Amino acid sequence: MPGLRTHCMHTGLVLALATLGAGCASSAPTYLRAPSLAEPTPAPQDSRNAYLELIQRMQQQGAWYASLAHVDAFRQRYGDTPMLRLLQADALRETGQTEAAIALYRGLDSGTQAAAAAHGLGLIAAQRNQDDASEQALAKATQLQPLNTDYLGDLGYARLRAGRYEQAREPLAKALELAPGNAKATANLALWAVLRGDTATAERLAQQANLGADTRRSIEQQAQQIRARVQQRQAAASAAAESERASASVATAPAPSRAQLAAEPRRAKRDAAPASELARLPPSMLERFSTTDPASGSTP
Repeated sequence: MPGLRTHCMHTGLVLALATLGAGCASSAPTYLRAPSLAEPTPAPQDSRNAYLELIQRMQQQGAWYASLAHVDAFRQRYGDTPMLRLLQADALRETGQTEAAIALYRGLDSGTQAAAAAHGLGLIAAQRNQDDASEQALAKATQLQPLNTDYLGDLGYARLRAGRYEQAREPLAKALELAPGNAKATANLALWAVLRGDTATAERLAQQANLGADTRRSIEQQAQQIRARVQQRQAAASAAAESERASASVATAPAPSRAQLAAEPRRAKRDAAPASELARLPPSMLERFSTTDPASGSTP
């Protein structure tokens, strides 16, 4: 055994000296493969995903028209995808090209982007003051993605705009419980409390989320606008119902003589207020509190 250990040590020393001698003979490093100074080329899938993320960031920054140009460039380079069509639909909606946006959203109603497409359709309907259509589309979005707090918040806000305060409570409360401390969700629920006349709850929510004075004023203004909108729509509905009753009574009454028609004063026509005269409200909770102040948290 001692002889074997000595032989092994001798063999290791010889190999070490041989390696050292080879290093002294040439200072140039040896490589199995010559290094390349060119930048690595990403895989096609990585480039594709990176481009989609770039378009998304552009839209988050409000560059909607530029994102549309990049959507066309992406499609030429990589082809079409459902995600690309969704980004295009969002940009079309934000740039006022609603009919084209609607067509794209409806083409996505059965795939992986179905929830986002329903959300987009709900926002367009809200912009058009179509309360029932807006609530239906936003409810579908929350059914497809029940944990999406943005969808829940927009559904609740759509119900507030329509005067359906009690129905708005559930999605707004879900949004806040899923994202505790979220300033937007808190402001939305505080708005619900103000509309119900529960100022104590609204104040408690504002204090818990440390909402600033600007946000509190915005909540009060929103509550006033929503109340005015609901009153206008109720008045318009009452006027339309009265007009229908009057038309029905005239249709069933005997035809008056010409003398009666000449003697009777003409009834003033009462039409429903057009949608353009209704209080203008943003369709989404994400647009209502758009100013952010991360340092103080004063605005959601």
